Amino acid sequence: MTTPWPAAVTSALLQARAVEKAYGHTQALRGVDLAVHAGEIVAVTGPSGSGKSTLLYCLAGILRPEAGSVTYAGHDLGVLGEAARTRLRRREFGVVLQFGQLVPELTAMQNVVLPLLLEGHNPRSASTAARSWLDRLGVGDACGSLPGELSGGQAQRVAVARALVTGPQVIFADEPTGSLDSVSGQQVLEIMLGTARAHGTTVLVITHDNVVAAHCDREIVLRDGRVETAAVPQ
Repeated sequence: MTTPWPAAVTSALLQARAVEKAYGHTQALRGVDLAVHAGEIVAVTGPSGSGKSTLLYCLAGILRPEAGSVTYAGHDLGVLGEAARTRLRRREFGVVLQFGQLVPELTAMQNVVLPLLLEGHNPRSASTAARSWLDRLGVGDACGSLPGELSGGQAQRVAVARALVTGPQVIFADEPTGSLDSVSGQQVLEIMLGTARAHGTTVLVITHDNVVAAHCDREIVLRDGRVETAAVPQ
């Protein structure tokens, strides 16, 4: 995979330093510091409103923090323009948002193929890869369905397939099993994390689920926009 820049020498692949983010008068992040190393699978937990999703958006370059910095492979995301950050997410990151965020006008197959086509992949090979991931995630029979025709669980599986199909260096997942029943959630989690471990992919997963956190290498707990603890799940 072609990277948008050469990696700098750094002790952490992904790092936040004193990150602050507010929505109006509501302070979502209050000086968050954390470091995630290459190949780590890290769970970020905490009560609703603690800043978990906002932290993920900042680390993935979707939002810009008002203070502090976010670095990936030693490079400051804050100095990148919107187009460069979009390319980074397309080439290096796989992002699974809480409610899927599929393109409503595209079928399930087209949603998964899209990031490959945007990077110039051959349409036939892109379709083959997309179909393979949809089948692995149990939604191969929904290839021709629009997002509005999918259940919440099906849409989330399609979103996971879209995140994995490019072979990302980092997967950002916001409650990836939240809309799934326990059996389906376990299946999707095993596929996502198993794939990550097999390829040395770094994963940052936002979750309320202790079972999900227990599958991760490390747990970071946020409370009121600050890192409260960083523990290894038991």
